[in-house]
Amino acid sequence: MKERIPGETELLWEEFHQIVNMTSDELRTWLLTDASGEDALPADPDLKLPELGTRVIEVLRKRKVDLTAADTETMRQVVDFVEDKLDGSPAGAEQDDHWRRELMTVGHDPLKPTP
Repeated sequence: MKERIPGETELLWEEFHQIVNMTSDELRTWLLTDASGEDALPADPDLKLPELGTRVIEVLRKRKVDLTAADTETMRQVVDFVEDKLDGSPAGAEQDDHWRRELMTVGHDPLKPTP
């Protein structure tokens, strides 16, 4: 029997997947690379990865019917965060590395071509 997803969650799922334009593997690689700094990945397995970014990876790897209340909250946080950042984008935002890096920590690469 198929579980019914609330309409609000359906809409949020769609909005989240439009805003998050990186795959879970792309985001994981980005977070690991960004956390390691300019050097190669250190041997330390306890890299301090952004919590929201790691939760985005978990949501991306789930099916819609497997979402929890925490996943729904994560999706809402990401949508709000990205929309706020895009609304307040600096002049010449494409060249603003800090702005882009912030967005990429939650799976949105503003320079990635739209399919």
